[in-house]
Amino acid sequence: MAEFLGLSEAIARHVHDGDTVALEGFTHLIPFAAGHEIIRQRRRELTLIRMTPDLIFDQMIGMGCASKLIFSWGGNPGVGSLHRLRDAVEHGYPAPLEILEHSHAAMACAWEAGAAGLPMAVLRGYVGSDLPRVNPDIRTIECPFTGEQLAAVPANRPDVSIVHAQKADRAGNVLIEGIIGVQKEAVLAASRAVITVEEVVDELDTHPNACVLPAWCINAIATVPGGAWPSYSHGYYARNNRFYKEWDAIARDRDTFARWMEDNVINASSPNAQPRAGESA
Repeated sequence: MAEFLGLSEAIARHVHDGDTVALEGFTHLIPFAAGHEIIRQRRRELTLIRMTPDLIFDQMIGMGCASKLIFSWGGNPGVGSLHRLRDAVEHGYPAPLEILEHSHAAMACAWEAGAAGLPMAVLRGYVGSDLPRVNPDIRTIECPFTGEQLAAVPANRPDVSIVHAQKADRAGNVLIEGIIGVQKEAVLAASRAVITVEEVVDELDTHPNACVLPAWCINAIATVPGGAWPSYSHGYYARNNRFYKEWDAIARDRDTFARWMEDNVINASSPNAQPRAGESA
């Protein structure tokens, strides 16, 4: 069941060196604050999973947290490359990075399989693609009913999944509104789940098509207002488009990147609000 913790304690308890860690959120609700706390706690040898790695994974990779990345498309949306990711892949700096690239469809299917407790996902895909030549986790199987050749990929089953959401109620249920990616599947597929939220409320005020993560699938909830910045949180704050553009210049140079991270992440205060289920938000 969900436990209300400060962010630093939630990460300390549930993210360990060598873990497979997913940080999911599509376009908005990207868990930047949680990723920064992982950096501050100097976690190492992580396998990172994300459908669309963007700035938070660029930062984590550039700070030496990761040894492996499982992903589909990685870049700075609307701007260009992730320069710290490229430096790790091309030059092994600050540490070598193994990459396993999939299509979006395969990653989505891998999350669904993980959420269902299955060992693999099967899909029609990769026909004419070169990805199977460079990703050994893409295999071909024969349908036992039709004989059709299909693609198969391992299910995503991380040690811990981390997502950001708008609200949690005092019983530990979490509401996600707006664009929904694979947050639900990522939480259900993981051995442990850490959720950061904008606020804790008495009632979630859900609607018929709401995505609610029930308390039983969550280990820790941390209240972190602004926890998705510079991405956006629907109903709370807008995306900081200027920062995404500025990041391109920051991340291109190793020393500039290191100074920015030192000033804005390492030496920044960790959000540690600890509202309990019976206290006001």
